[in-house]
Amino acid sequence: MSFKKSLLAAGAIMAAISVSAVAQAEPEAEVLHWWTSGGEAKALKALKEDYEANGGKWIDSPIAGGGGDAAMTVLRTRVLAGDAPAAVQLKGPAIQEWAAEGVVADLNKVAAAEKWDEVVPPLLQKIVKHEGKYVAVPVNIHRVDWIWANPEVLAKVGADIPTSWDEFNAVADKLQAQGITPLAHGGQPWQDATVFETVVLGLGGPEFFNKALVELDEDALKSDTMKQVFDQMRKIRGYVDSDFSGRDWNLATNMVMNGEAAMQIMGDWAKGEFLAAGKQPGKDFICAPTPTKGGAFVLNSDSFVMFNVDGDDKKAGQELLAELILGEKFQETFNLYKGSIPARTGVPRTNFDTCATRGMDDLEASMSGGTLVPSMAHGIALPGHLSGAIVDVVTEHFNSDMSSDEAVTKLAEAIELAKD
Repeated sequence: MSFKKSLLAAGAIMAAISVSAVAQAEPEAEVLHWWTSGGEAKALKALKEDYEANGGKWIDSPIAGGGGDAAMTVLRTRVLAGDAPAAVQLKGPAIQEWAAEGVVADLNKVAAAEKWDEVVPPLLQKIVKHEGKYVAVPVNIHRVDWIWANPEVLAKVGADIPTSWDEFNAVADKLQAQGITPLAHGGQPWQDATVFETVVLGLGGPEFFNKALVELDEDALKSDTMKQVFDQMRKIRGYVDSDFSGRDWNLATNMVMNGEAAMQIMGDWAKGEFLAAGKQPGKDFICAPTPTKGGAFVLNSDSFVMFNVDGDDKKAGQELLAELILGEKFQETFNLYKGSIPARTGVPRTNFDTCATRGMDDLEASMSGGTLVPSMAHGIALPGHLSGAIVDVVTEHFNSDMSSDEAVTKLAEAIELAKD
């Protein structure tokens, strides 16, 4: 054999060994998340099992804490130390911020193979793409503006779920007169903000919502409508029990489930708690959108961002995870457990309950009617420093005797300071 042929043969052998090593690399992914409650944990377990069934090694890194604040602190520390997890639960502008730092992986290869452009709604593509490239995989679509209620408790005062805020107040007054806690609530800033944005939507409508909580228009922030929002928040403060401070959201859900309270205002992850406890929608609990002018939908969506990692096993693990997350099988299984609706179009509705199908119908209607709004409270509408300024004022008002006039002034000032 000539020297040239020997080199070619050696090169071919080395290439084959290299390809074999990559092919034999065991897909591995460390997943950083904050899904630790009943319905959330059950949903994530479905992803873990699917991943392992397809040959992947799952390393679970749960960081407890509603809203993911604790998880983000851990993430920042690890990225700075050069030890980023393979996959991290992120959402909204935070995805763009991390992508701009140049520390996230490019998922376009998987996206092209799986035809994500054809199945991911345009509004979600804007969230999970950076400079035209997929950098995150959307897991679900959550609706924030839901009321969850115990029908037996409402029946004690002859009421249904209220369809206006005036009606909400009237029903709450009746419940309170009977010694029943009208609203189960957890006194945490993000929960206060969740209720707040539903009231903004309900009293102002989607156009006002966008002006105030997305565009941060000063006139909207200081308007009489915003004062009415804080007036309603003050009323709501009077409808929660005295032990609400610091309560986790799922414990508030349990209060409704157990008949200790009539209603809860919370995103549809609350439904996951009811389902995990074996409760049936329409029988053991009922759902309806919070009161809104003209109908709307407050969008929240969870995604997993793949961070830059070294090693063929970890890169293969990221690709496998991304492929499975947006697969039709997992989108159905996960969202049935989580209480949300699929992040991809075309998933059969057969196994979804009436709350979910109502959400799907309302999402389509809001997209067509231009009444779909991004959640401020859950990190979709604004970067963290701006939403944080709003949340601080909202929770300060909720836990004090601050007047509505003072609240709108403080709100505008806080946002202006946060912009600098």
